[in-house]
Amino acid sequence: MQTEVISHTETLRLLERLANRSLTLWHVPAGATARLINVSENTTFLVEAPGYRSVLRVHRQDYHSRKAIECELAWADSLNDEGGVTTPGVFPGRDGQRIQSGIVPGLPARRFMVLFHFVDGVEPDPDDDPTGHFRELGAIAARTHLHSISWPRPPGFERLIWDADAVFGPDPTWGNWRDAPGVDSEIRNVLERVETKVKTRLLAFGKDPGRFGLIHADMRLANLLVDDTGTRLIDFDDCGFGWYLYDFAAAISFIEDNPRVPAMRAAWVEGYRQVRALSDGDAQEIDTFVMLRRLALLAWIGSHIEAPEPRALAPGFARITARLGQDYLDAT
Repeated sequence: MQTEVISHTETLRLLERLANRSLTLWHVPAGATARLINVSENTTFLVEAPGYRSVLRVHRQDYHSRKAIECELAWADSLNDEGGVTTPGVFPGRDGQRIQSGIVPGLPARRFMVLFHFVDGVEPDPDDDPTGHFRELGAIAARTHLHSISWPRPPGFERLIWDADAVFGPDPTWGNWRDAPGVDSEIRNVLERVETKVKTRLLAFGKDPGRFGLIHADMRLANLLVDDTGTRLIDFDDCGFGWYLYDFAAAISFIEDNPRVPAMRAAWVEGYRQVRALSDGDAQEIDTFVMLRRLALLAWIGSHIEAPEPRALAPGFARITARLGQDYLDAT
């Protein structure tokens, strides 16, 4: 029996219906509505009523188990309560559970949902001078890493692993970068050499607990909110086990070729060192993590090409990745 394929547009329509029909699972004001605001791994809605706002995350099908989502929320709670990192709160449902699920006719499977407190602020503009934000982000990253090292994780803790195998292994989390749009033979030749070098350097770098642990893994500008009180980190959906320096690489996702990146990097390292030690030798390896992340993003674009953001990013992304990769090969 052939499974019917649902278009991306139809899926979003069904998810919006699911979001609005599911609001009764929480204590939200009567008449509240959910409006789509972001599509990435998950689909995010702004829930509004007079004098009320919250953010509903509808999870991607089969990306995380309920247990994994529970682990994400547990770490974010502990960071907020004990780690010195402000994270968004979560509304429990009417049944007391913070993770709800639902389905509407047309969707092939139930979806997990989490309702977050609304956080004020705006996303930093990469075309403005971002060094102040990156200095603060470096300090935030260092606090998350210190907490990661000391935090006694709950039994059965379950999260993704963001290592070389997750990007280059036989079953990569976001797919194979070779299948992405624009990867012709010339680009593939460069990136094959980049992959080999990245894997070699990561193997030498190792997974010592001082270098590898629980990380946010997606500290990009879209997951930062800035207001008069400072920079706040949101969206822990991709948190998992990886190298601590990967958090800087994630911070410059999709803007790795921006001429301000060296200044961003210097500011991030400065902010990081205000909280946690970072040797010059480790800092010199940051470019390896930037290339690891960039190749992961190339794979992500290929495996998510039905969504608006990857479609918009696809033109030229492989070509620029190859140029960045050649610079990396020449410099290391």
